[in-house]
Amino acid sequence: METKFLLKQTLFPANFGILNGNFSTSSASALRPSLNPPATSRRRKLMGTRASVAAVPKVALVRIGTRGRNVIGNNDSPLALAQAYETRDKLMATHSELAEEDAIQIVIIKTTGDKIQSQPLADIGGKGLFTKEIDEALINGEIDIAVHSMKDVPTYLPEKTVLPCNLPREDVRDAFISLGSASLAELPAGSTIGTASLRRKSQILHRYPSLNVLENFRGNVQTRLRKLNEGVVQATLLALAGLKRLNMTENVTSILSMDDMLPAVAQGAIGIACRSNDDKMAEYLASLNHEETRLAVACERAFLLALDGSCRTPIAGYACRDEDGNCIFKGLVASPDGTRVLETSRQGPYAYEDMMLMGKDAGNELLSRAGPGFFDLVEIVSLSIFLDDLPGQCVCERLWVYRVIVSITLEERRWVYRVIVSITLEPTPTLAF
Repeated sequence: METKFLLKQTLFPANFGILNGNFSTSSASALRPSLNPPATSRRRKLMGTRASVAAVPKVALVRIGTRGRNVIGNNDSPLALAQAYETRDKLMATHSELAEEDAIQIVIIKTTGDKIQSQPLADIGGKGLFTKEIDEALINGEIDIAVHSMKDVPTYLPEKTVLPCNLPREDVRDAFISLGSASLAELPAGSTIGTASLRRKSQILHRYPSLNVLENFRGNVQTRLRKLNEGVVQATLLALAGLKRLNMTENVTSILSMDDMLPAVAQGAIGIACRSNDDKMAEYLASLNHEETRLAVACERAFLLALDGSCRTPIAGYACRDEDGNCIFKGLVASPDGTRVLETSRQGPYAYEDMMLMGKDAGNELLSRAGPGFFDLVEIVSLSIFLDDLPGQCVCERLWVYRVIVSITLEERRWVYRVIVSITLEPTPTLAF
């Protein structure tokens, strides 16, 4: 008998409207502290039209102001909402003044990553796609806290913001989900795996070159499981941390080992930001900080920074504490097609300065081993695919591409010039090389 995956609705009442596609920004007023997840979960088959399993606005911000109300803002996915509620509940449990009615409010903020679903993440801007609008609302005083998945946070935080808190990290591994195979190794040759992650794609193709990868496999967890049910792909990979936070682990076929799939930098970690001049909120958040997670994330992000990594570059990294209390770090960088994968590891004291140096040193090593043309190749493959697929009338998007490629190669006249002049739309006069 064919297996169908189940969608658990654990965050909202049945008539709330987010999961059935009827959500609007006015629905944000329904997200109040008094709205608690139902005690029992309701299940339904993961089937239906695209509209019936629409993307949900993401939530992750908190406000403290003269009104005595704290506002948490986030994007619209069920996972982001789960993270916002986790943050709210921890604040209420730790600080009695925040446990009062209406002390914390959750609001919805639509991000660029939510709005653009037709292109792979690597082709529309990389990191910051799911955080930019939320951070802007934070800086402008519209919200007081921004709750982010740390893997989505750019290596440089926006000005006027600080991130004083990482919540305890969830399981960092990736989950394999399939209707007909027990593992990646058991998928028949020619099978298609759906993933929007270049990191996952490159590692899959490196170890299993007989498999195919559908890159633009976008959407929230529920949407991806529906596509799997419909036969769009034969398997997919999802972060186990997200499935646990959504109480959807019954969908997992198997869990990938670190040898099969090294996780994304900061995968499974939640970061909570506030304004740099908001000392009171910074104190609230610091009281929730999990130091072991903070140090591991700092090490991994130092590695990413050394590589100048983004979602356009297949990079993986993971730091953890071993049985002796030391830090173990593993990292890799790969070509998008998986033909070339460079790996490294480090071990040292589990202390901030030591771990930052470990991450930086590991990144510099791979940068040196990769050679000067390696990252050019990664960028030109991603950008050329994006430009080829982009309709000619999308002038704004094309100008955005010009801005990006100019900014990353401003001082060196490399392949970028050839890419720009080969496009049918004339470059703007301000773009001089």
